Amino acid sequence: MMLVASFLELSVSSRFLHLLLPFSLSLAIILVGTCPLWPAQQTGNDTISPNNISGTYSFVREGEFVQLTVEDGKLSGYISRFGDSESDKGQFIDQFFDKTTLDGIRLSFDTKRVHGVWYEFSGVIATAPNKKPGQEGYRVVRGKLVQHTIDENGKDKAMQRQVEFKSFPAEVNN
Repeated sequence: MMLVASFLELSVSSRFLHLLLPFSLSLAIILVGTCPLWPAQQTGNDTISPNNISGTYSFVREGEFVQLTVEDGKLSGYISRFGDSESDKGQFIDQFFDKTTLDGIRLSFDTKRVHGVWYEFSGVIATAPNKKPGQEGYRVVRGKLVQHTIDENGKDKAMQRQVEFKSFPAEVNN
């Protein structure tokens, strides 16, 4: 009797197996395709959210950096750069953000004025498709940087350029 019951269970389960197999394979393909651990070709924006852009990024010259911090959806930070004027040449100057916006991958900031110099930035943040999280340059901020300098006559001289700021490695950001 046990043998007959086992045979019936096996027979019933094998009948449904051919119905479940295509469904199971389709589900497996869908899950593998959407699994975040599966390496996928990144377009440069697909893993960026305002919650994971905080960190240290390169700035204009070697040794200078931008610190971005996002708390409760609000962007804050500062630029740490070398001074250019006669009174501060070669000294580190921290210029904190005065105004900021953060909308998805788009961000902008204006710094406070220090020694007659301030910056405006507007751009986007993306991920580098050939980098892994934690690696140097995994996140990249690209956009337009405008450096404002007040000359000796009190006139604003603006110098604009396209820039790319690369994230520092994870060990620096921790």
